[in-house]
Amino acid sequence: MAGTTVSEVMAELAGLADPRTREVNAKHGDDHGVNLGKLRALAKRLKTQQELACELWGTGDSAARLLALLICRPKAFGRDELDGMLREARTPKVHDWLVNYVVKKSPHAEELRVAWSADPDPVVASAGWALTTERVAKKPAGLDLAGLLDTIEAEMRDAPDRLQWAMNHCLAQIGIGHAEHRARAIDIGERLGVLKDYPTSPGCTSPFAPVWISEMVRRQGGTAAG
Repeated sequence: MAGTTVSEVMAELAGLADPRTREVNAKHGDDHGVNLGKLRALAKRLKTQQELACELWGTGDSAARLLALLICRPKAFGRDELDGMLREARTPKVHDWLVNYVVKKSPHAEELRVAWSADPDPVVASAGWALTTERVAKKPAGLDLAGLLDTIEAEMRDAPDRLQWAMNHCLAQIGIGHAEHRARAIDIGERLGVLKDYPTSPGCTSPFAPVWISEMVRRQGGTAAG
């Protein structure tokens, strides 16, 4: 579908919007009404189109931005472009997709990880922590895991929601993947009590770090004690 115009895509997105979907999404802080399965199907038809993706992002519409993130070329964005896009991405789904589908695949990911983690804006900082969690899981060499635990221990309890969630994920990932830090990660989780009472559906693992760590280690055939 090369040659498709922004106006054509926006018209199709408007046709896909559903009031009930919008209502459900609003409960999570999102402001679009397009079913994500239908959005992905549209992206599959459009295929990769970087110029169209940039134009869709520029509309400011959340559904258009989600679509843009599915059809863009992640490595085509400059560091400053990605930084600006993150600061514009104020809804959770756009923020998450930008970090997971684009920034993680960018050659600028590590530089942005360091910069964002220290940003005074907690939403921006949460993106830095999400990238740190990715490194803890896949490329931990060179990371100061004990130092990360120090920061989490000092700051996670009082952090704003999105930043707290990202720090908690990092805490759990350190405990799951690094046996030498597991006991401390579990202890920090127990003492801080972050997400201890988070409602968890049957069959799902609690995001409370001690439970999360223990369950994932058990599935991998290890022990919570390392």
